[in-house]
Amino acid sequence: MTEIRSTAQELARFRLRVVVALLFVCVCLGLLAVRFHYLQVVRHDYYLTRAEDNRIALLPKVPHRGTIVDRNGVVLARNYATYTLEITPSQVKDIQGTLDELATLVAIEPRERRRFMKLLEESRSFESVPVRSRLSDEEVARVVSQRYRLPGVDVKARLLRDYPQGAVGSHVVGYIGRINQRDVERIEEAGDTANYRGTQHIGKAGLEQFYESELHGTTGIEQVEVNAGGRAVRALSSIAPMSGNDLELTLDIELQRVAESAFGDRRGALVAIEPSTGGVLALVSTPTFDPNLFVDGISTQDWKALNESPDHPLLNRAIYSAYPPGSTFKPFMALAGLETGKRTTGQAIADFGYFTLGNHRFMDDKIGGHGMVDLHKSIVVSCNTYYYQLANDLGIDNIARFMGPFGFGSRTGIDLPGEAPGVLPSPEWKRQRFRRAEQQQWFAGETISVGIGQGYNAYTPLQMANALAALVNDGKLYRPHIVRYVVDSRTGQRRTVEPEPLREIPLKPSHLRAVRDGMVGVNVSGTGKRAFKGAEYTSGGKTGTAQVFSLRGQRYVEGRVRERLRDHSWFIAYAPAEAPRIALAVLVENGGFGAQSAAPIARQVMDYHLLHRQAEEPAAEDADAEELESGEHMEAAAADAAAVDTAAADAAAVRSEAAAGGAR
Repeated sequence: MTEIRSTAQELARFRLRVVVALLFVCVCLGLLAVRFHYLQVVRHDYYLTRAEDNRIALLPKVPHRGTIVDRNGVVLARNYATYTLEITPSQVKDIQGTLDELATLVAIEPRERRRFMKLLEESRSFESVPVRSRLSDEEVARVVSQRYRLPGVDVKARLLRDYPQGAVGSHVVGYIGRINQRDVERIEEAGDTANYRGTQHIGKAGLEQFYESELHGTTGIEQVEVNAGGRAVRALSSIAPMSGNDLELTLDIELQRVAESAFGDRRGALVAIEPSTGGVLALVSTPTFDPNLFVDGISTQDWKALNESPDHPLLNRAIYSAYPPGSTFKPFMALAGLETGKRTTGQAIADFGYFTLGNHRFMDDKIGGHGMVDLHKSIVVSCNTYYYQLANDLGIDNIARFMGPFGFGSRTGIDLPGEAPGVLPSPEWKRQRFRRAEQQQWFAGETISVGIGQGYNAYTPLQMANALAALVNDGKLYRPHIVRYVVDSRTGQRRTVEPEPLREIPLKPSHLRAVRDGMVGVNVSGTGKRAFKGAEYTSGGKTGTAQVFSLRGQRYVEGRVRERLRDHSWFIAYAPAEAPRIALAVLVENGGFGAQSAAPIARQVMDYHLLHRQAEEPAAEDADAEELESGEHMEAAAADAAAVDTAAADAAAVRSEAAAGGAR
């Protein structure tokens, strides 16, 4: 049966479909037009910026790091040009294969491969990544001759840090090392991320760390056009980097060298200060280390040797480690006695060889005692009995109150990182330091120990030197500083680091004169006379012997004690006595009596500084030196025997913590 279609109906349906399709097309075109308007008009600036970012890369231009020189212009830290083997990842298809090829041309150690892969993860594809530094001319020639078959491989000239003095002064100058995650976090916290783009190294210790903001400089920028593959096509513009500022120090590197040489292979520290300014002339911590090992990443073997050494060469003993000062504390105790009115210069006590407190005796070094002892004689012969009585008369609160302004038990503020505060003991300090009620009680016998520089006393060599500088500078205390000028890298203008007076301690000139006369007597006829025999200048000094562990009432015999448990040797000194130009503190770990080890080192340092006379050998120990401080080895007793052992153990723990704090 044939179907009859209506032409009119078919035509109407067709027209309807055409209209619907046309409306659909118009809607779609309208949506496209709206979208085009949004993208090209509303979001024009945003997408233009994105396009420019894809087309233009900002490459950092790392600034030259500032140099460091001593007070005489001798270079301590500088930059030098070297050839570096580098790979640009965006131009290399097979990174590992390229490394293998390069290994046939130059030696590439496994640690250098690991370091490269780590840097590769942190870098952008169009930035070259160093594989090896310090290429020799022969190695450069081998790589350059094969560049035609190694796309993306290049040899570039870069600046690396160099420490021409090696291990001399390493604890002061410090070193730089590769930036790690901890450094990145610190940079981000400081809002300095942009200024460290492209920078691979940062100051890790010493002046390199403390003055990082001065030494680093300002990073420059180079605009480079890149293609879709991230490969650089052409340079568009450039902003030159600004070099870091230079540092001129108060330090005399030759005096530093003499001081380090005087120690020989002994462990210890020395700090020499110019009393009138607070400028540090020498700051020694032995043993030392070579900072050049850290510049391009220290090897596992070298790091293990430094980190696991029982001598702890990375520890800056001069500012990190705190020790009981022994008898070097006595001149300050004598001054406290005069200033508080507890003693006069002519007042004498009868020394029978001991001091009695309750039922316990605090023994002096000399059996039978020193007879009648006034203030001058007490310093010259280092009479313990005099200071036992003085400490008891003063009381711990007066001692702590008088010693605080000299800087004992607080950081000096020197321009080096990581300074330890030390411990100036007092009842209040003890209550805060210990948790158990029985440990918080202050015993009268502990005051006696403090009076001769033992007990809880713990100070850094820097604190001792700075306190002595104040004593010989009529009570004027300066913040010790190592940098004297900051030199602008653009203009060459020198910005002076002005001496910063911390305080002026009100002291009577007659009292200062009496104490200093006693210290001059030490080097003329007392415990330091052998070390300074024949000196062409007048000096003042004080020996000290600091107990390391509790003897529990036994007399100290050096040969019967293990080397690491022997007493520390101290000596503080200044010269010339009439107008001091140098004040120093010397500490020799486990060196025995102060006159035995520390005093000969001080003599060599002063001879060079004042007379430019340099010794050919390290300072020899004076085993025959007459040492009148051995009374410190008689364990101080408190109100009862139990308190003695507890206090001694607690004091040893406090000193260990103070020393460990620096190591951390």
